[in-house]
Amino acid sequence: MNIVIEHNPSSIRLSDLGVMSWPKWSCQPGKYALVFEERETCYLVKGKVKVYSKGSSDFVEFGAGDLVTIPKGLSCTWDVSLFVDKHYKFDPPTSP
Repeated sequence: MNIVIEHNPSSIRLSDLGVMSWPKWSCQPGKYALVFEERETCYLVKGKVKVYSKGSSDFVEFGAGDLVTIPKGLSCTWDVSLFVDKHYKFDPPTSP
């Protein structure tokens, strides 16, 4: 699935990335079908998620305090077990 999870990055790392200035997104527990048109980097302030790749029972799990990079083109289901509050940033689109 190529999701990269950095558990509990330092406050210096988060500051260097400018995470707290990124937009925020939140969601209630539930299942969400998502397609990532661009690579996303996000930092979970709250929550817990299992991400299943489309058509697969394999999953990765991450939660509060994790810095996560999701690859461009991933089609997946987010199974949110605890309310999610995250900062996120998409890579700028690349020219074809």
